[in-house]
Order: sequence, then C-alpha cells, then structure tokens
Amino acid sequence: MFNANLKIIITRRWPAAVEAKLKELFDVQLNERDIPMTADELKAALQSADALLPTVTDAITADVLSVPNKRAKIIGNFGVGYNNIDINTAKSEGIVVTNTPHVLTDCTADTAMLLLLMSARRASEGERLIANKQWQGWGPTQLMGQKVTGKTLGLIGFGRIAQAMAKKAHFGFGMKIICHARSKPAPEALKEFDAVYYATIEEVLANADFISLHCPGGAATRHLINEQRLKLMRPTAHLINTARGDVVDSKALIKALQERWIAGAGLDVFEGEPQIDPGFLALDNVALLPHLGSATEETRIAMGNRVINNITAFFAGKEPQDRVV
Repeated sequence: MFNANLKIIITRRWPAAVEAKLKELFDVQLNERDIPMTADELKAALQSADALLPTVTDAITADVLSVPNKRAKIIGNFGVGYNNIDINTAKSEGIVVTNTPHVLTDCTADTAMLLLLMSARRASEGERLIANKQWQGWGPTQLMGQKVTGKTLGLIGFGRIAQAMAKKAHFGFGMKIICHARSKPAPEALKEFDAVYYATIEEVLANADFISLHCPGGAATRHLINEQRLKLMRPTAHLINTARGDVVDSKALIKALQERWIAGAGLDVFEGEPQIDPGFLALDNVALLPHLGSATEETRIAMGNRVINNITAFFAGKEPQDRVV
C-alpha cells in the first residue's frame, strides 16, 4: 500500500476505476451522494485531508483557502481549467495546485464540432418536433439551416483544443480557418490548417460563418463576447462555446438570438451553471448541452489518472507534471 495513511478527499464521484485505484493508494473519502460540497465542507476538507481533489465547478475561493489550521498541501483539480481556484491565494497559503491538461483535447473539440453541426442544421429544433409529435412530414422549406462544408470557422483562442477543432473542421469539412489569440501562434501551427491569423477579435467575428470560443475563463475574459461584439457577427453566423460560461454575456447573447443578429448558438457551458438563464430555454435557435465537453469514459478515466500521477509525485517529493502553482 502506497501512502496508505495519507487522507484524500474527493469532492464529487469519479469514474469507478479511478476511485478504486485511489483506494488502493490512499485513505480516501468519497462523496457518495455526489452533491457539490458547500464552502464550509470544503474548508473542513482542507483542514482534515492531506490532499483535496475538486472539480472545475467547485469554488475554491480565497475565503475557503484561508481557513486556519490547514492540513492539505496540494489541490489536484479534476479538469484542465483552474479558474475555479483562487490561484494567488493558494500560492500565498503554500498550497500546490495541479490540473489535467492534454487528455481531454479531442473530446472537447468533438463536442464543439457537435454543437456547430447541431446549430447550423437546427438539430435541436428538429428533435423537439419529433419529441412533441408535431412533425407533419418532409417539406421543401422545413428547418432550413446553413451549410457547414466549405464555410469559414473563426477560432477565438488557438490552443490545443482550438487546433484539434481546426483539424476536424479543415480536413473533415473543408472549412477555412481564421483565428485570434492573445499571442500570435507559431507559423507552423497556422500553416498546418492554412489558417489566417487576425490581430483583433473583431476581425474574426466579422469574417467568420461560425465562431468557436477556446479561451480560458477568469476576470480577463469575462464577457469577452458582449453585445457590441455580437453585433459584428454575420446574421447567418453561429456562436459555439465549450470554453467557460462567463466568456459570453448571457443576456446579450439571448438578445442577439431573439432579435436574429445571428442565426444560432451552441452552448456546453453557462454563466452560473448549473443554473441557466431561462431566456435560453425559450429560444428555438440555440443548442444546449449540460457541460459534456470531456464526458467520455476514456477521457474522464485519463483525467483521474492524471490527478493520481500528480499527487503521488508530490507525496514522493517529486515535481508534479501538471503543476499550476
């Protein structure tokens, strides 16, 4: 038994294979109810465990991290994003934070392409027709959407997930790729997809048939897509978000969809999730998924194993491979 006396607290249920592996290595406390922990419960976890393993929906705030008499020395976040954790406070409190990059790239890009296709071809509307027994049969003008093949995909952000989507879109659907990122990508990265880099977000929004967001969450990107920028998009364009909910101003997007500034949207993430602005639920021209980006058995197991590798390295006195701070 490795580190059998080290106590690990997991904030949500993980794949059974990962939980079993953790139990072999540590004294593990599972969240059997799979109900998100409160701030007080998170504080108690930091006081009673050697490591806390949260998910990207657990708010590890400055208040939580500043609880006195902490026992935990490492937070192994289950997810590539870590804007749920107050990194500056973690650093000042001497707590190591790790994440799980690389392993969820393809599945998240798959979900982005799924939403792009659903929105373009009005798949959610069609499914509702069938489910509500309202379909009257084929008609030549029924649910006409936008063609995807050969269109222009604009990527906001050009990291691993964005490039995986570019590969699927360019080589699978013959799409032209344009992009913007905080730092201009390497020429070879752009060349792989014949991608064109624009110096501003505004240029990408104005020149794309589909916009897909691939930027991190946090204060710097909150409401990056706002009313002013939505008005720059084409009336036949679609907005896809598999990044973070607060990157998009929900009220502005609802207005854009209601007033048909754009044709549609596909969303896997939301501001304040799991609460969703009820305005979205009244729309026909939006495809909604419940944060399924990395939700495949293979990916979630790989994410859990990545957390295990990080914390076992830490407790062995080695540098975790995915250390954030």
